Amino acid sequence: MFEFDPESERFADRRDAGRRLAERLGPLAEEDPVVVALPRGGVPVAKEIAAALGAPLEILAVRKLGAPHNPEYGVGAVAEDGSRVIDPDAVRQIGIGQEDLDAIIAEETAELGRRVSAYRGSRPPVELNGRTVIVVDDGVATGLTDTAALRAVRRQRPRRLVLAIPVCPPDSLDRLGAESDEVVCLSTPSLFFGVGQQYRDFSQVSDQEVLSTLKECGG
Repeated sequence: MFEFDPESERFADRRDAGRRLAERLGPLAEEDPVVVALPRGGVPVAKEIAAALGAPLEILAVRKLGAPHNPEYGVGAVAEDGSRVIDPDAVRQIGIGQEDLDAIIAEETAELGRRVSAYRGSRPPVELNGRTVIVVDDGVATGLTDTAALRAVRRQRPRRLVLAIPVCPPDSLDRLGAESDEVVCLSTPSLFFGVGQQYRDFSQVSDQEVLSTLKECGG
């Protein structure tokens, strides 16, 4: 019988995961990096990393594209700059037509606009060109949203692109490794039941918490 990871191997919460990642990322402090969080869940993780590395904290809004009658089932993802990833196998399996797919993309793009306006306001984003950029999420399942985020950052021509994540299944880790220069991941369970099961506390992160964190970090 399979026994899930014992309590000692799970993260207490997102801040705990961030502190553990920061220990692994410490050498990057010499490269004057920018830490880019995927809201909302990636923000508390990224806050700990940014503080430990003395780096600015920025956000990059990305939205999963959910199936029409099952929003939790991702068929793709879109980032705030329009970068998108579509899983053709999922689209074909569910039988989503182009018109329905375009409608989903339009809906999630509108939500991205709301989030960017709420989180960043009129402030221009931090310049990433020529910088070491650390993209941070609270965990990965399919990797679709993180792939869209990495492609959006790559379009800004960073000198080095690093993905930092607490947990990710091995197959998704392989795909994300092809999208970045380096992936730092703390846990790659072969039997993966969801990101939340790797945490003792996986409470939802609110917009207000994101805003408070960005304000605290000078964003």
